[in-house]
Amino acid sequence: MMKRKVKITVKNSFCSGKCKKARIDAKMSYHKIININQGKSLVDSLNNLMTNQFNVIVYNFVDMLSHARTDMAMIRELAPDESAYRSITRSWVMHSPLLELLRRLSDKSKGGHYHGPRHDPGETAFKIIGDKNTNTNLRYKQGKNLGFDDDDVLVVRKPEQFFLPKLNVSTAYVFTIEDYFFAYPNNYNYYVNYYKDTFQHGGYRWKK
Repeated sequence: MMKRKVKITVKNSFCSGKCKKARIDAKMSYHKIININQGKSLVDSLNNLMTNQFNVIVYNFVDMLSHARTDMAMIRELAPDESAYRSITRSWVMHSPLLELLRRLSDKSKGGHYHGPRHDPGETAFKIIGDKNTNTNLRYKQGKNLGFDDDDVLVVRKPEQFFLPKLNVSTAYVFTIEDYFFAYPNNYNYYVNYYKDTFQHGGYRWKK
């Protein structure tokens, strides 16, 4: 719980910092909803939120569902494919405080910007080789002895130009694109099947 509070505080500070950098002097708030009680509480506080000029609200359900589907057999049974996954998500929306919040905002005729989550099915595995110090993230790898084909990945050989940490002289970063995810040659087929249709965070999009 403490780790989660720290992350929320950091993101709140990030939003505030962005506003200051853009010279936007606005009363703002940041809320990350991770359970139904927090969602109901947010709806109850809507009148207070309306006194702000800028509110950021992040619902974490889809993110939590995608991770649970990867790790829990029961969720895999409930959502064995993309169609079932979307059905569960729709059912949650129809019975969640989020829908009530949107309805009340609509009644107040207040505009807003709605941004959906970027979770790709993760159907395309990309082979990469790394040493024992390489990180385990599916969408990016960081290390000094990475082996990969340069096609279909974003390679950063000078991390400092992208304001990324450089742990040693030869540190490089490799990012997946679109629905790709990294997999090591050993147990390659196992991880391809394990992460197929698990809707992990999406890779880099070239148009961005």
